[in-house]
Amino acid sequence: MRSFRLPVSLRPSPRPYGWGSWRNLRNSSHSGLFVLLSAMLVTFLLLIGPRFLAVDNVTSMAVQLPELGVLSLAMMVSMLHGGVNLSIISTANISAITVAYVLTNIAPAAGAGLGWQIIAIAAGLSVAVLIGVLNGIVIAYFKVSPILATLGTMIMVKGLAVGLTRGTVISGFPDSVQFIGSGFVFGVPFGIIVFAGCCAVVSVLLNRTAFGATIYLMGSNEEATRFSGVDTRLVLVKIYVTSSVLAAIAGIIMMARFNSANASYGEAYLLATILVTVLGGVDPYGGFGKVGGVVLSLIVLQVVSSAFNQLGFSQFLTLAIWGVILIVISAMSMLRGPTGGR
Repeated sequence: MRSFRLPVSLRPSPRPYGWGSWRNLRNSSHSGLFVLLSAMLVTFLLLIGPRFLAVDNVTSMAVQLPELGVLSLAMMVSMLHGGVNLSIISTANISAITVAYVLTNIAPAAGAGLGWQIIAIAAGLSVAVLIGVLNGIVIAYFKVSPILATLGTMIMVKGLAVGLTRGTVISGFPDSVQFIGSGFVFGVPFGIIVFAGCCAVVSVLLNRTAFGATIYLMGSNEEATRFSGVDTRLVLVKIYVTSSVLAAIAGIIMMARFNSANASYGEAYLLATILVTVLGGVDPYGGFGKVGGVVLSLIVLQVVSSAFNQLGFSQFLTLAIWGVILIVISAMSMLRGPTGGR
C-alpha cells in the first residue's frame, strides 16, 4: 500500500479543549508513570521491607500479570480507532470453554496428545475470530456504535457460554496445557513469555505495517482516512478480529492457570483493561497510544495490588486507589493546557 499522507483538507482537525490535551497524556504519562512507579517502590520498600521485592513476591506478580496484560492489549487495539470492545471477557471465556470441551470430550476418545491440544487451541482461536468478524461487520457495515455492538455481543456470547456449560466448570487438562498458565522457563513464568510475545507482535503490527498506520489514521479522522482511498470497513473488521484473538489468548492463559474454564471468569477485568489502557496513554478518542505505555501502566497497577495485599488491605481499597491514580495522572495532563491541535 502506498503512502498514507493525506491532503491538507483531509487531515484531522484539532480536538476540542480538554480532550485535545490527551496528547499531553500520551507525551507525559510515560515519564509521569516512571516517577509514580519509583515513588511507590520506595514507599512500599519502607513500609514492607525487602520482602516486597523478594523473588517469591516478584514471581507472584509476574504470574498474575499476563492475563490482564493480554486483555489490555485487546482493549487497546479497539480503542486506537476510537472504539471499544466490551466483549473481550466473554470472548476469552467462550474460547477457553471451546478449548476445554475439545480437550475433555473429544481428545480423550482419540488419545490425548500434543496434536489434539493444538487442535483444541486452534478451535478456541477460531471461535474468537468468528466473534471478531461479527463485531466488525455490525460496526463497519451496519454503522452500530462500537459500545452498543460489543455490549450486545458480550451479552449474547455470555448467554451461549452459560447455556453450553449450564454454569458449571470444565476442568482436568493435561500438564502441558497447565504449563501455559503456571509453568516456568529458566525461572520465568511461561505466561509472561506469552505476554511478551503478544506485546512484540502488537507493537510491530501497529508501528511497522500499513494496517497499524491505518488504525492510527482512523483514530485521528476516520472520514478523512476513507476519503484517502482506504477501505475503512475492512480495516474495522480486522481490528475487532485482532482484538478477539488477543482476548482468546488471555482466556487460554486463565484456563491453564486455573486448570478450569467457566463462563464467568475474569469479569472484574473488563473495567481494569480500560483503566490500564487510558492510564498508559491511549487516547479514548483514538489515534494515540503505545504498547510500552500499557506495559508500564500494568506494572504500576500490579505493584499497587501486590503491596496492598502484603499490607493486608482490602482488594476493594486497591480498586479505589487504581481509580485515584487514573484521576491524578489525567489531571496532571489537563493542567498542562490545550495542545492547540494534533
